[in-house]
This record gives sequence, structure tokens and C-alpha cells, in this order.
Amino acid sequence: MIKTSSCIFSFFLLICFLAVVAFGGTFDQEFDVTWGYGRVKILENGQLLTLSLDRSSGSGFKSKQQYMFAKIDMKIKLVPGNSAGTATTYYLSSVGSAHDEIDFEFLGNVSGEPYTLHTNVYAQGKGDREQQFHLWFDPTKDFHTYSILWNPRNIIFLVDGTPIRQYKNLEATNGIPYPKNQPMWLYSSLWNAEEWATRGGLVRTDWSKAPFIASYRNFNAQTSKNPTANSWLTQSLDNVGLTRMKWVQKNYMIYNYCTDTKRFPQGFPHECTLN
Repeated sequence: MIKTSSCIFSFFLLICFLAVVAFGGTFDQEFDVTWGYGRVKILENGQLLTLSLDRSSGSGFKSKQQYMFAKIDMKIKLVPGNSAGTATTYYLSSVGSAHDEIDFEFLGNVSGEPYTLHTNVYAQGKGDREQQFHLWFDPTKDFHTYSILWNPRNIIFLVDGTPIRQYKNLEATNGIPYPKNQPMWLYSSLWNAEEWATRGGLVRTDWSKAPFIASYRNFNAQTSKNPTANSWLTQSLDNVGLTRMKWVQKNYMIYNYCTDTKRFPQGFPHECTLN
């Protein structure tokens, strides 16, 4: 599904001698609580983390480590039932006005309606690269693995190992900014986004259903500054992966900025014809 290419980027040569690092410890070892203290619970000897949201506050956590390219996996079970107005986020980000960011956001639903999986990529402070999906399963019934593969060639979003989106590095050939110079932390949060999350804010949070709870397991991060030591650093989608991604996009994509003529009446962003 994913193919490996040779080390073709010149800046690889600057880091070829550094060691491979992998992180897969317990939640208390790998993360710090950033807000909503008391609403973040680490259970089962650090193997399970839960975030909760009530009318007073949401909650969130942040990795202790920064990553400069990584393959991140996390199992998440989303807020069940009527989760309208809630947003569960899981993303990589640097800091500052010119920050880079790679987003998974899960936008809550009215009971019986599908979650919206929102993705975005920021480079040098500019985002506006949204793609949204429904899922082919109920993400509240069990844990599912959501992965970000970020290397110098491309960014790949995966759900249970199935690629749903690929964003290529076109900076050298087309001048389109790509996240490649700023290390990022991993963040996650559960917060009240009722102003926009569900049907553009038409459906508000039902606080009688609070507290809302999202659960996390099996965090794993592969990160390496040695391109010869870990194949994911040069991975991109092969024909099987591209076929699976096209299947997802054909059947489950509900919004693509690259087809939004109202938003881009003068023509789509240049990367839309190249990614």
C-alpha cells in the first residue's frame, strides 16, 4: 500500500548520522495535561486516557516530546450518543504565527447521524486546506487507529491503516510551502465548538448529556533523523494505497477545498491539480 523511495532530498544528508527514536510509553510518561485539570484521567496503569467536557470546561493534553517527521498512531473512541457541538481534536503543531500543523478533528453529531472527520494542513501559518469525511464505521462503539505519517515527501492521513488523504511536498518544484523545518508537538483536546461544529452551528450542545467523554489507547510514535534506518521516512502511497484512498474519497468524502468553486471562484489553489 505504501512504497519506499530513495533518499532524494538533499537535506536528508544533514541528518543521516542521527539515531532512530521510537516512543510508545504510557500516557503519564509521554504526555502533559494542558488544560481542564480534573477532566483528564489516566487509568489502567497509564494505558488508557480519557478527556471529558462539561458546561464549565473541556480538557486536553500535549506530548512531552517534539517530533521532526514522524509516524504517529493513536487509538481513539469518540464521544457516543448525541455529541452535537463537541470537537475532539488530534493534531501535530508547532507554535507561532508561521506555525505548521497537521489536523484530525472529529466533529460531533446528533444521535444516529455520522461524525464528520475534518482534516487540514498548515504550512508557514497558512491553512485553508480542508477535506472532510464520514467514516465507514461507528467511531463511538470501539477504538479505531488514526495515524499521521509525516515525512519529507508527503503527509498521509490513515484510518485503521487505510489512507484517506495524501498531501505531497511540492515546494522544490512548485514553491508551495510544506511543513519541513519546524518540529511539532502532538496535541489532543475535547472542547465545546457548538458555534460551528455541527451543521455549521445550527445544532447546539445538549448539556443534559454532559459530561462528554473521549477515550485514548495505544499511542505510538516512530521518529527518526536517519533516513536509512526507518523506511517510513521515504514512504508514499503505492498503487494499492492510491486505490484505497480513491475508494474512501469517492464514497466518504463530503467536502474538498479543491472543488469548492464558491470559495475559489478565480481558480483552485495550485496544489489541487498536483496532489
